Amino acid sequence: MEKERKSRLGANRRFAVAPMIDWTDRHCRFFHRQLSKRALLYTEMIVADAVIHGDRERLLGFDPSEHPVALQLGGSDPAKLAAAAAIGAACGYDEINLNVGCPSDRVQSGAFGACLMKTPALVGACVAAMRQVVAIPVTVKCRIGVDDQDPEPALDALADAVWQAGADALWVHARKAWLDGLSPKENRDIPPLDYDRVYRLKAANPERFIGINGGIGSLDAAHAHLARVDAVMLGRAAYQQPALLAQVDGLIDGVPAAGEIDFAALIDTMAAYAARHIAAGGRLSHVTRHMIGLFHGFAGARRYRQILSSEATAHDAGPEILMKAFAAVDLSVSRDAA
Repeated sequence: MEKERKSRLGANRRFAVAPMIDWTDRHCRFFHRQLSKRALLYTEMIVADAVIHGDRERLLGFDPSEHPVALQLGGSDPAKLAAAAAIGAACGYDEINLNVGCPSDRVQSGAFGACLMKTPALVGACVAAMRQVVAIPVTVKCRIGVDDQDPEPALDALADAVWQAGADALWVHARKAWLDGLSPKENRDIPPLDYDRVYRLKAANPERFIGINGGIGSLDAAHAHLARVDAVMLGRAAYQQPALLAQVDGLIDGVPAAGEIDFAALIDTMAAYAARHIAAGGRLSHVTRHMIGLFHGFAGARRYRQILSSEATAHDAGPEILMKAFAAVDLSVSRDAA
């Protein structure tokens, strides 16, 4: 099992798109996969109880093209997390990740997410329970601390617990989470970034796989981080300006770049995907809402966004609306603020 686990880590782990609630659903991931073939993609956080008792196709279903794709779980009960991890592995996910960083009210009420930074021994027990039942990597995503914790001992304690439990990787969002006094949105911006804390963790654990997340807005910044840690994870930057993902395969993973994006082929692929989703009972906006930022910087991008934000939301909207929006873009004219 250990040999198989290690063989699944791979070079794809050097760059990941962060798990983001309400954003990185299956339609978002399919879209992102058209732009990068090598980036590791993550689901939204899914609570273990929902995985065990909920509609698994709706919650866990994904297109085969999404590989490599990781399932992020939320929870604090080792037995439930183990059961959910086993289900995720059986569904074909390439990795199981435990959320120890989300500061939302819903997560706090369930005593998991960032709350778990306060109980590293429990996090270790959760990781150990999941590792016992799956052959794929088990990883953790955390903050550098919560509330009044000192990030030096707090992050070390969490890291030590997950390593001892057999975690394959630790992704660190380089901010504290303030559970008392800040909203989830404010927690993404107000606590100061402390990349050096993550660098120190890596320097103290050179044999461990440690990735960094938080406020990374460009691939140039990602390159700089890769000189100090094993991997980088982009969240909002990748979602809001998805075209940058087309550079990931060449710039991050060291393989020949695919060159310029074939936007016409991309739109055709997404229109066909949307048509299949609509035929299955879905709506166009389920797909196109993730594509709003695709043409950032091109002439006509504002009109493209307007069409997707209004016409694509109609109950009977079809793929032709996406084609109409694309027709508004002038790919020959690029400017800083389209």
